[in-house]
Amino acid sequence: MARTYVSTVVPATAEAVWHLVRPFDGLPSWHPAIASSDLEEGGAASVGALRRLRFAGGDTEVLERLIALDDARRTFTYELVEHPFPVRRSVSTLRVLPVVDTDQAFVEWWAESEENEEDAAGAQALVEELYGSGLAALRERFTGDGPVPDSAAG
Repeated sequence: MARTYVSTVVPATAEAVWHLVRPFDGLPSWHPAIASSDLEEGGAASVGALRRLRFAGGDTEVLERLIALDDARRTFTYELVEHPFPVRRSVSTLRVLPVVDTDQAFVEWWAESEENEEDAAGAQALVEELYGSGLAALRERFTGDGPVPDSAAG
């Protein structure tokens, strides 16, 4: 099983960042690679919910299932159900932790995947790019250079 991991520090409280990333259907509000997210089953905070993501700039779609959600630990885990990627199984987790001495958020996102050996490097690079660009966009949402999301104000 391969593990791909990315992380960043976001200049906002862990609570503000969690409020933005928590809704299972909310990825398009902060990730530039995701054009839309539609819940096909369950609610945005319901374990077992299914979301269909459509990627920007193409016709790629994936179906993902929320398999764990923990508000106290600010973490959720989901799995790929339908996808065009060269992996047999992939489970991802996003977690938001407080950086106590600076009142910022440490955000980490990782995937544990099973893929054929010949596909491993390409699959891991794809996930690293996708998650890395998402965390970079998330960080920019909370800087003075980008718009501050409504959820951070409240």
